[in-house]
Amino acid sequence: MTRSAFSALLLILAPVLSPAAELKIAVIDMKKAFEDFHKTQEAAETYKGNYNKAAGEMRERQDTYKKLTSDMQQLDKKARDTIITPDQRQKAIAELNEKMKEARALEMEMQEFAERRIGQLKQEDMKIRQTLYEEISKVVRDHALSSGFDLVFDKTGVSLSTVPVLIFAKDGATTDITAEIIVQLNKNAPPPGAAPKKDDAAAPADAKK
Repeated sequence: MTRSAFSALLLILAPVLSPAAELKIAVIDMKKAFEDFHKTQEAAETYKGNYNKAAGEMRERQDTYKKLTSDMQQLDKKARDTIITPDQRQKAIAELNEKMKEARALEMEMQEFAERRIGQLKQEDMKIRQTLYEEISKVVRDHALSSGFDLVFDKTGVSLSTVPVLIFAKDGATTDITAEIIVQLNKNAPPPGAAPKKDDAAAPADAKK
């Protein structure tokens, strides 16, 4: 490239490069903002309740299965007893076969129940996270606009190659707005001990028992 051509290129790029030197850049710890958001904590309690409910429903099925197993053992023992009559033995065997059918059906039902509820809980968790991150991002955007920031980076963000999005920023080059955002997120938080307001972010997934 000739010297004159290089000079011309600098003139063309000057309007683009000059503002870049004056960019006002902010950073935020989105992980901390998410964890300290009162709606995240409320949603976590709701999720925990749904998880415990599902676990309780599974325990009921497991208790029923244990009872069936115990009954089958008793019937098998009775059917092998040499002192009972042939009719009693046939009756015990018939009852044992029925219990075995019930047990197999319950095994399949428990497997289907576990897979369905696990899927529902995962979807619920993803929906909650997506909704809350969208709400946090809106607060960040509004704050950036009102404060005159040109760019906001998530300092905890990681790229698809697992490399941090923000690798380096010299002292004073960026402004950390994490604390300010957390204050804004929690300005309408209910007082301690108050029942959380129900909304879409914390709504439990519908599930059949």
